[in-house]
Amino acid sequence: MPRTRGLLVVAALAAGSVGGLSGAAYTLLNTQSRRARTLIGVPRDAPFNADGDYFPDGSGPAPLGAAGAAVEFGVFGDSSAAGLGAETPDLLPGVLLARGLAEECDRAVRLRTYAVSGSRTTGLVAQVDRALAAPPAVALILVGGNDVTARLAISTSAALLATQVRRLTEAGTAVVVGTCPDLGAIQPIPQPLRSVARKWSLALGRAQARALVATSAAVVPMTLLSRHFLTRPGELFSSDRFHPNGAGYALAAGLLLPALCGATGTPR
Repeated sequence: MPRTRGLLVVAALAAGSVGGLSGAAYTLLNTQSRRARTLIGVPRDAPFNADGDYFPDGSGPAPLGAAGAAVEFGVFGDSSAAGLGAETPDLLPGVLLARGLAEECDRAVRLRTYAVSGSRTTGLVAQVDRALAAPPAVALILVGGNDVTARLAISTSAALLATQVRRLTEAGTAVVVGTCPDLGAIQPIPQPLRSVARKWSLALGRAQARALVATSAAVVPMTLLSRHFLTRPGELFSSDRFHPNGAGYALAAGLLLPALCGATGTPR
């Protein structure tokens, strides 16, 4: 999910650049953006980190390398990949997926998190640079929400993502990408600003999927979760009402795990 500071004043400007906004409409959107920032607030804590080795019996994390041979699993992207909003380390999406992979593969899984809260797709370059020193066997990428607030052109964002995916796959890494989530599910963003956010984020998700067709990455539309977050916000969002909580990340992990199992050659 994107950073809240400056939230969707940018989207209002983007909407204006596409269809034109009257002075009154722009003032309304700008006012609503300030209100959304006030309601959501700014995250004060960094996500937990629980990198390490996870085992088929559900145990872990053990220190990195403790298991000897293990499936190397790298997580890349923004706060939704890093797990901002999870109440405990056990509820981080990377941890949930590492445990699920270990059980399904019947092998130890070594989790390394490269994701950085607040990252845009441009930030994947540095994350992939770090990972290529010892490429993981399988990688998950969740990114895109911050590109909306940063006014990064949709075509540019999607092309950047495809380039970083190719860098990983050319190094022998199997890649799974979760597309940009539906920002219209974030209810503290008032209407009509939320509709602008929804339109932009859905367009980016579609562009990401199109850009990845020519790669070997498996693509998972995170918009499949939209109805759950729209109808059960109190259960699935963290206290900031913006990032998922542990239950929200568990729902996302359930959607992503089959693709990750497929990427490792483990049918599920």
